[in-house]
Amino acid sequence: MLTALHGKIRALKRHKGFRRYAANTSWMMAEKILRIFAGLLVGVWVARYLGPEQFGVFSYVLAFTAIFGGIAKLGLDGILIRELVNQPELRDTWLGTAFWLKVAGAFLVMAIMALVMPFTSNDASTNLYIFIIAAGLVFQGFEVVEFYFQSQVLGKLISICKVFQLTLSSLIKVYLVLTEADLLWFVVVAASDVLGLALSYFVAFRLKTDTGFFRNFDWNIAKALLKDSWPLILSSLVVMIYMRIDQIMVKEMLGAHEVGIYSAAVRLSEAVYFVPVMISASLFPAILNAKAQSKALYEKRLSRLYFFLIWLAILFGVTFSVLGGQLVEFLYGPDYKEASQVLEIHIWACIFVFAGAASGKWYLSENLQKYRFINQLLGAVMNIILNYYLIESYGLLGAALSTIISYAFAAYLFDLFWVETRPNFYRLNKSIFGGALVEKND
Repeated sequence: MLTALHGKIRALKRHKGFRRYAANTSWMMAEKILRIFAGLLVGVWVARYLGPEQFGVFSYVLAFTAIFGGIAKLGLDGILIRELVNQPELRDTWLGTAFWLKVAGAFLVMAIMALVMPFTSNDASTNLYIFIIAAGLVFQGFEVVEFYFQSQVLGKLISICKVFQLTLSSLIKVYLVLTEADLLWFVVVAASDVLGLALSYFVAFRLKTDTGFFRNFDWNIAKALLKDSWPLILSSLVVMIYMRIDQIMVKEMLGAHEVGIYSAAVRLSEAVYFVPVMISASLFPAILNAKAQSKALYEKRLSRLYFFLIWLAILFGVTFSVLGGQLVEFLYGPDYKEASQVLEIHIWACIFVFAGAASGKWYLSENLQKYRFINQLLGAVMNIILNYYLIESYGLLGAALSTIISYAFAAYLFDLFWVETRPNFYRLNKSIFGGALVEKND
């Protein structure tokens, strides 16, 4: 048996297609891990330099822009990759049309933000910072180059472009800290990050081909793209509200200083969120293959994935709860000591984030994505309502509790509401409680 397995592994290593996709995935995973660690380390240094008040303003501006930034993407990512694979002869038309749609989406977002901001408590400086970062969304149009490279399995080029942008941005931020620059310059750097990536994509594309896709636009293709993408636009908006509304509401209800404290804790807590995404993505093909073979093997592999991710999340929760105070003091310094209590509570949301990452693959394999969207929408609404009442009563700890409760409902409890998703609810029960609750076949 071991000899046969060893033979299969050697055959895979010799297979050109396997080597190509493995190398592509490895480059992209390496870039994501580097981005997370570099972003965390430089981000902590920036937070220490700015202090809770200014870091709170900076975090609020980023969160506010991120919620609307999802609209500017227009949900075209996966759709464009699909069409580039299916119709490579129309490459420049697809790329050019998607590019100009994204540019138009950026201007639409800035108009929407201009209408929303009078209803906030922002001062003139904060509104200026928001528009500076929002202006960077115009350059998101060059993301179409990334989708082209993905369709050609050229993850190495994507990763090189992103590492270049990450390195340049990190060095500039370090320079700004060392020269004791004003907050405005950190905002400018955040906006120029998109420009730096756009330029690197443009150069990489021109090195691969001499065509200029941005000279192309087709109304019929534009209509087809928007027709397919509108559910994804709504989904992206819901997810960003779900992930960032707590920081917006903390700023409105408590102030910028509290946002700085809360954001420091959240950045540490969310640093582990890439783990279930990577693990689930790497195991998804094995789950799909198991489904094609037998239901028993499919259920077995799903259950193992759920069990592993949920208990890994529990391990993270225990570790951060025990060491959270020391970690916050070591990284952020005494000015952020209040963040330790927030971290010790907020980290437990990772159980449901990890569970949601695993469930997401089940939704895809069963073609039940609409229920995932419904659950996220209900979770976002619940998060807003809970934040309103719990922040008022318990301050920052209330915001952390709101996150845990809303995530628990969206990634776990809401599955009980729908007949189609109920099996997933029982599967999660078995993973959380070690088989204490028996799965049913409703």
